[in-house]
Amino acid sequence: MSLTHTGVTTTPAELDPCGREDHPDCGIRDVLDRIGDKWSVLVIVELAGGPRRFRELQRAVEGISQRMLTLTVRRLERDGLVLRTVYPTVPAQVDYRLTGTGAGLTHLVKALADWSLAHRGAVAEARRAYDRTHPGHDIR
Repeated sequence: MSLTHTGVTTTPAELDPCGREDHPDCGIRDVLDRIGDKWSVLVIVELAGGPRRFRELQRAVEGISQRMLTLTVRRLERDGLVLRTVYPTVPAQVDYRLTGTGAGLTHLVKALADWSLAHRGAVAEARRAYDRTHPGHDIR
């Protein structure tokens, strides 16, 4: 990462590459940061099965707080991956579903989730082996 990319962004990020030779990947970094976020991946996997209400999502995505789920679905909505629909009922009902763009990600995200499940034992063993051969390290 270059020193020019360490500041806090206060304006909307451009998705086009900036054209600078020293960081040609800056155009895709923003998108990959969103879809690579662990909560976003889990929400997308859950929404691949169809629309969900907020509490259904919260129960399905184990360990996510209400605040983090709110931020995650808002970010995904902002990026055009999730559609939030408010129904005119009392009390108001809200559901979340993938947009066409978001649905286009499901096979990729599902493949990543499936790979994670299939290889979690091997990853856990590799971590244990690393920890044994590098005692006192602080890598997590």
